[in-house]
Amino acid sequence: MQPMTISHEMPTNCAGNLRASPVLAELSFPAMELYAMPAATATLLEDSAVNIDEWIAQEVEQVFAQQEGAAFVNGEGAAQPKGFLKYTTVANASWEWAKIGYVATGEAGAFPDEDPSDVLIDLVYALKAGYRQNGSFVMNRKTQSAIRKFKDESGGYLWQPPSGADGRATLMSFPVVEAEDMPDVAANSYSVAFGDFNRGYLVVDRQGVRVLRDPYSAKPYILFYTTKRVGGGVQDFDAIKLLKFAAS
Repeated sequence: MQPMTISHEMPTNCAGNLRASPVLAELSFPAMELYAMPAATATLLEDSAVNIDEWIAQEVEQVFAQQEGAAFVNGEGAAQPKGFLKYTTVANASWEWAKIGYVATGEAGAFPDEDPSDVLIDLVYALKAGYRQNGSFVMNRKTQSAIRKFKDESGGYLWQPPSGADGRATLMSFPVVEAEDMPDVAANSYSVAFGDFNRGYLVVDRQGVRVLRDPYSAKPYILFYTTKRVGGGVQDFDAIKLLKFAAS
């Protein structure tokens, strides 16, 4: 598999210039191949009242989506996308390019006992304004369950349900994305992410899903050899910040 490469602007300081100037840097994104080979008999395909080909394709797509979601968070980057949690992390005060900045909760494996929501505010404002306006929280359902109990000074919940059928819940006015592959809250875990993921994380699909119908190799079954190539990785390290459940 060939890595996918793109050029991306990264900040740097030019000698004799007090202002930061962007330069182009090449980033490489490994691509992995997802594949599945479901089978059905010719009789089933001919006699079924539903479109079996379409149903199989939908089922395979769901499995692929689950595998992609896991890789975009925790992928190792070897013949698969590199998850944003697998990059080197650093305290946001010492942030530098090619690393993901984090804000610590001040408590190992927990939110602070007093004013726990303050660390979420710190996380939001760790992001620059240009990214913050399109920011969203990412966490799993267990973490979201804990944060849903946070209240403001007037007793109102910070977490708000979706405003419509196709909407998303919000936290402090920012959308909340539920990702089951995010880690549970534990000592030194990065269980909450906040950022502009459209700018921060690049997903590259090659040619979409391809299906090869094979009626010969496994008679009387017809095989549907389904493949998809996908790559991904962080392209803008300014755009994603993490909440670390640790003292520092």
